[in-house]
Order: sequence, then structure tokens, then C-alpha cells
Amino acid sequence: MRGEHGVQTLEFETVIGLEVHAQLLTKSKMYCGCSTAYASAAPNSHVCPVCLGLPGALPVINREAVSFTIMTGLALHCSTPSFSKFDRKNYIYPDLMKGYQISQYDLPFCLDGYLDVEVGSESRRIGIRRVHLEEDTARLVHREAGGETYSLVDVNRSGAPLMEIVSDPDLRSPEEARLYLVALRQILRYTGVSTANMEEGAFRCDANVSQRSSDGKIVGAKVEIKNMNSFRSVERALAYEVERQREALRNGEQIEQETRGWVEDRAVTVSQRTKEFAHDYRYFPEPDLPPLALRDAENDDLRQRMPELPRARIERFQRQYGLGQAEAQLLTTERVVADYFEAAASQDAQYARQLSNWVTGEMFALMRERGVDIDQINVTPRQLSQLVTLVESGKINTRTAKEVLIAVHETGSDPEQIVGDRGLSQVSDAAQLDVVVHAALDQNPAAVADYHDGKKNAIGFLIGQVMRQMGGTANPAIVRQLLIAALEERRTR
Repeated sequence: MRGEHGVQTLEFETVIGLEVHAQLLTKSKMYCGCSTAYASAAPNSHVCPVCLGLPGALPVINREAVSFTIMTGLALHCSTPSFSKFDRKNYIYPDLMKGYQISQYDLPFCLDGYLDVEVGSESRRIGIRRVHLEEDTARLVHREAGGETYSLVDVNRSGAPLMEIVSDPDLRSPEEARLYLVALRQILRYTGVSTANMEEGAFRCDANVSQRSSDGKIVGAKVEIKNMNSFRSVERALAYEVERQREALRNGEQIEQETRGWVEDRAVTVSQRTKEFAHDYRYFPEPDLPPLALRDAENDDLRQRMPELPRARIERFQRQYGLGQAEAQLLTTERVVADYFEAAASQDAQYARQLSNWVTGEMFALMRERGVDIDQINVTPRQLSQLVTLVESGKINTRTAKEVLIAVHETGSDPEQIVGDRGLSQVSDAAQLDVVVHAALDQNPAAVADYHDGKKNAIGFLIGQVMRQMGGTANPAIVRQLLIAALEERRTR
């Protein structure tokens, strides 16, 4: 079918597969004893003959990195073959010190898993083709001086343990790709194998995207996209590339199998090089490292080390604490938040729903305001539970509680102590409040007239006046009752 100007109006389906590299949280590098704590270190200060690729230096496998990789595979429902090995991936690039990378090819640690992703109200199962282990490269730092450009090499990162997670081409839209990455990062953080911080380079993504026509007659070549440093960048880059490929195919053009880079400030992908094939890397078994036999007992031990994963925790929070699905999902987005909530709820489970509201409301607001994580807020789970108990028992009102929360964060004192020291206990004595109510009515005749004229929102103004006079300590429910009674009494005068 053809539209205006002879351009085909074929319908296409998008096919996306993602390759994610995650730096592992080990203390030493993949094949040597150099420290991985190099983030703020001077260039080339965390190096040795192994990660410098000097002749005669021999690698030694980091056992913890292997364990972390298998744990990730188990979390992604992968099978773990009983035999695995390392391979040499050969290519020449300035950041590859040896001229080859020690990686895995045909016998990786983990195979054939999946990750369920929530897309709107639908759950989509995305296949995981493999999870394997390799070493990171050095970092190139590009400079310009005197009209000349040049690159410096910082070898600190070279040899850091790097896990690669390869999905099947099951993703069908840029949005799905972003949601998959969010869910995968959540798994890595829950298991504690990686910080998975994209902005720090600990979580990097390459995307393979192609198009096929709905009638199956046109299948475009696969294009790889690199240089995406945020979830938003991934979604934008894929959206651009989807439209670029569809327009080309509708115009009868061929899609070249190539690697393209995402240019953030221009919001376009640009051609970088022709895409390599596996045989271009001349893989062969790494002769300096022995093959590994993975025992069932070791895998069972790793299963025992696995934490409760997000999906299971969401379901349990709903069942155990009576939370809604949206609340449970919000609380479990980060493991540290879920742990905090659960520690608070363990103090007094009857107020679990109220604690959930305080964590996702006032605590999240405090985190945003201070630019910190929940474990950096100077309010312990016990103190938050105590604060909520004070509110629910009627000893303080919500307005006062919000002020007390800030005071706890700033001083570290318990809520009960702050309430006692500052005289913040809620006043519920009707006789005491009635005096202030009548004073507020006498001082605001216009608001009284508005109420009698049917402007019911005047009651809110009057409640505010009473609360101000009481320094925020009045029980607002009792104040409302007293105001309405007094206003109706004055109406009949």
C-alpha cells in the first residue's frame, strides 16, 4: 500500500534486545588484587602488571564475582550449567590493555532465564538469554588544547568485574525497554551485587533494535545503539531509531547493520562503525584460567543467601500489612526503603498502613528536600513508629507531627521527648477550646456571616484561626464540632 508521494504506509513491529553491563560490588578486581575503590583516586593509581596487561602477568579468578554472577542468574530464573569457562575476546582498541578481553562465549555461567515486567496493567515476560562475567576496560578521557584533540588513558577501571546480562529480542517498544531496565536494576540492588548506578557507569546499556513488517515480508537489519547514560536516554534513543528505521523501510531503503551512537544534545543517533559479528572477535578458550565445575551444593548455598526479591515482597506486604498494590510497589522500589518500613512496622503492626503513608509522604518529602536516601535521614524506624503512635492515639495532631518529624531529624531526640519538652501535646479539652472558638468568632465577623450565607468553606478559615491561637496543638476534629455548634447557636440569635 502507498500513501502520498508514493511512500509506503506499511505497518511495522519493533524488535528490541538489550545488553546490560553491571559493575559488581567486589573489593578487588576480576583477575588481580587491585582495589575497585578507585572512583575518586588519582588516574592510574589502582593498577598492577595484570590489569596493565604486562607480558608474563597471570590472572586469578575472583571467586566473589563468580558468586555474584550466579546469584543474579538465580534471581532471573536462569539455569546454571555444571561446567563453564573463560574465553579471550580479541579486538584492538586503546582502552583494552592486553589487546583482548577475558570474557565468556559459548559456556557462560547462566542461561535461559526471564524477567517479568509490569507494562501498564499487563505483565510481560522478557527472556534472559545469558548472564556472563568479564573484565571492564580502561577509561579514555578526551581533551582539547591549542586546537588539538587527544585522549588520555586511565587504567584504574581496567579489570574491574563486569557482568553482562543479555535479553532475548522480546521487547516491543522503547517504553518496555525502559521498564525492563528499571526492573533489572531493582533486582541487582536487592541482591546487593551492584550499585547499578547508571550515572556512575556501574550500569550501562547497549540496545539492538530492528523492524519487521506486519505481513512478515520485510525484516530490517539489526542496529546497535551505544552511549546512553540514563533510562530516559535509552527510551529517547530507541524512539528516534524506531522512527528512523521505519521511515527508511517505507521509502524502500536498506537498513545497514551497524553501531550507532546516541547524541544527547541533538537527540539523534549517528553512525559509528559497521557492526561486528562473533567471528570477528576470534574467540578461543582462555589458556591462563582453568575451566570451572559448578557444584549443586554451591548453588544451593547461593540460593540461601538470596534476599526476598521485589515481586515476592510486594505480594507479602499486601498480604501481611493490608497494603494496596500501588502502596506496596512504591515501598519496595528500593530495598533500603522496604527494610526501613518493615523495621518501623515491626514496632507496632496495627499502624502499618499509617506508617506506609508517612514513609511515602513525609519521609520521601524530607529525602527530596535534603537530597539524601532514607538511611541518611536522622529518624530511626523506631522513632517514626513512635511518632505515628502519638498521632493515632490522639496525643498530637498531624500538623504538629510533621513539625516533630523535622525536629527529630535535626536533633535525634525521640518524638515523645520533643513533644514533652516543647509542650506540643494535643489539646482536646472541650471547655478550654470553646473559649478560643468563641474568641475566633468574635474576631472574624465576616467569616461568620459568610458561613451563615451558605459559604461552607468559611469553616476552614475559622478552624485555621483557632489552630493558630493554639499554636497548632488543638484537636482539629473537636475544634470543627465546637465551631459548627457555636455558629448554629449564633444563627438563631
